[in-house]
Amino acid sequence: MSRPVALITGPTSGLGEGFARRYALDGYDLVLVARDQDRLTRLAAELRDEAGADVEVIRADLAQAADRAAVAERLRAGVQVLVNNAGFGTAGEFWSADYAVLQSQLDVNVTAVMQLTHAALPPMLAAGTGTVLNVASVAGLLPGRGSTYSASKAWVVSFSEGLANGLGGTGVGVHALCPGFVRTEFHARAGIDMAGTASFLWLEVDDVVRDTMADIAKHKIVIIPGLQYKALTTGGRMIPRNVVRALTRVVGRGRDRT
Repeated sequence: MSRPVALITGPTSGLGEGFARRYALDGYDLVLVARDQDRLTRLAAELRDEAGADVEVIRADLAQAADRAAVAERLRAGVQVLVNNAGFGTAGEFWSADYAVLQSQLDVNVTAVMQLTHAALPPMLAAGTGTVLNVASVAGLLPGRGSTYSASKAWVVSFSEGLANGLGGTGVGVHALCPGFVRTEFHARAGIDMAGTASFLWLEVDDVVRDTMADIAKHKIVIIPGLQYKALTTGGRMIPRNVVRALTRVVGRGRDRT
């Protein structure tokens, strides 16, 4: 019998790599999508050797319309799992940031998620089974220090919840993963200073992946790894928004970001 296939965007580090390794060990073949050809090639070779997975690589920049279209075309051929993990944040203030960079951020964090999910769902629905995992953020649930990044992740959460409502009973599940601070390359690449962040706020990639897979099996739609972040988001829903904004200004002080 043929093995199921998982397509993962942004798999060359952090959570994307964690999910790639987990799905390979769980018996999936993979389609890996990223900009860095060298890293893609190295990871593919490792997963073939370590897990016996068949790994296809697609070098693509999801900020570019032509590259998004190429990945969407692959999804129309059918996969069992889509992990929309690619995304990025930027440092600086919104009003002084390069507008082209802000637009690229939305193209990757929002447009790519919508376009790739739109391409993946029809074959999943025809098969009566499938999983879409959209990597959002706690920043999408709470008013954060950033503006465009937080807004993009709020869109991902709302989009995923709406789709999940519409897909009830079809055998296809859509989930929004909302992690807090995870020890990855994300903040360094964005140029965001995380010095002084309390140690208890940091999560490890393997823990996030493990908890996410368990919650997918339980059919949870919005997945929040870590007891500390479950408590923060629950509290954020119970207290006035102006208080939440004041608290996030304190937490985010000195970490200018868009």
